[in-house]
Amino acid sequence: MKKLLFAHFLKDTFFFFLLMTLSLGLIVWVIQAVNYLDFITEDGHSFKVYLSYTLFNFPKIIHRILPFIFFVSLFYQINRYELKNELIIFWTTGISRFQFSKIIMGFSLIFLIFQIIIGAYLSPNSQDKARNFIRNSNIDFFPSLFQEGKFIDVVKNLTIFIETEKPKGVYNNIFLKETGSKSRVIYANKGFIKELGNKKYLELSNGSIVNLEGNKNNSFSFDKIDFNLTQYGSKSTTYPKIQELTNRLLIKCLNYNKQDKLNQFKSEILTCNKDIITNIKEELFKRFYKPIYLLLLSSIACLILFISKENKKFTLYKYIIFFIGIVAIIISEISLRYSSYNIFGQYFFIAFPVFSIFSFNLFAYVRSKKNY
Repeated sequence: MKKLLFAHFLKDTFFFFLLMTLSLGLIVWVIQAVNYLDFITEDGHSFKVYLSYTLFNFPKIIHRILPFIFFVSLFYQINRYELKNELIIFWTTGISRFQFSKIIMGFSLIFLIFQIIIGAYLSPNSQDKARNFIRNSNIDFFPSLFQEGKFIDVVKNLTIFIETEKPKGVYNNIFLKETGSKSRVIYANKGFIKELGNKKYLELSNGSIVNLEGNKNNSFSFDKIDFNLTQYGSKSTTYPKIQELTNRLLIKCLNYNKQDKLNQFKSEILTCNKDIITNIKEELFKRFYKPIYLLLLSSIACLILFISKENKKFTLYKYIIFFIGIVAIIISEISLRYSSYNIFGQYFFIAFPVFSIFSFNLFAYVRSKKNY
C-alpha cells in the first residue's frame, strides 16, 4: 500500500516536471533562438547552420532551468496533495512526515545524477557540436552576405561592397578590400560565385587590383580572375569556450596548475595558464557539485508537510517556503561565481547546502515526533 502511494505521488511529480521542462525549455529556446538571428542577418551563416546551432544548445537550457523546475514541481505537487486532503492517506497508513521527506530525498538523487550527466557530459558535447557548425560554415555563408549598396565587414580581414545584383546571382561594380598579412583593394565590373570541388570562388571580370605595401602601391588590370572565398571565415567565435570542453581536459589543466607546470600543458584548443584556472574551477564546480543543491531544494519543499492547511497562516507560510527555495537557487548561482575566487567562497559553496540539508532534516525529524 505504501509503495503504491509513493509511486502515485512520484509519478505525478515526474510528469508535471516533464511537462514544465518541455514547456519552459521551449519558451527559453525560442527566445534564445531569436537572439541568435544575428548569425543570419549579420554574420551571414545559412539557415541550416543557425537551426543546427540553436537545437544543439537546448541541453544547456535544460541544465540551467532544471533546479528551478524541479523545486516548483515538487512544491506544487506537495501543496496540491495537501489541499486535496490526499496527504492524509499517507499519515493514516502509518507513514510519518519524516519518512515522506526521506523518500523525496531519495527521489531527488535521481534528478541529481541526471543533472550531473547533462552538465558534465551532454551539455558540453552538444555545445561543442553546435560550435562545429559555425567552424565548418565558412564555404556556405557568402551568398547571403552580398547585399546591394552596403559595406559588409562581418568577414574577418575582408570588406565587401556590391553596387547592384542584376540579374540574380550576378554582381555589378564589386569592391573588395583585404587586410591582414597583405592588403589590397580589388575592383571588378562583374562577378558571380562558383564552386570548384569543395571550394567557393568569386569569379571577377574586367577589373583592377591595387596592392598596398606601406607607402608603395602598385596596381594592374585583369580580364578575369578567381577570388578564393574559402580562405575567409565569419567573425563569429569559432574557438571552444570553457563550458564546451571535456572534463578530462579541464581536470588535466587544473592538475598542471597545482604542480606549477603550466608551461608544459598546451593542447590545440586550450592553453592552460593562470588566467583561465578560475574559470575552470567554476565550471567543474558547476558540473559536479552544484547539483547537490537539488537535495536542498527538495528539503525546502518538504517543509509544507509540517504545515496543516487548517492553519490560518498556511498561505503565508507557503509563500515563505517558496521564497526560501528561490533564495536558495539564487545563493547557489552567486556562491558558484565566488567559489573559485577565494577559499572562503569555496568553503561556503561546499558547506552551505550540506549544513542546510542537515538542518532541514533535523527539523523534519524533530517535528515528526510531535502529534498532529
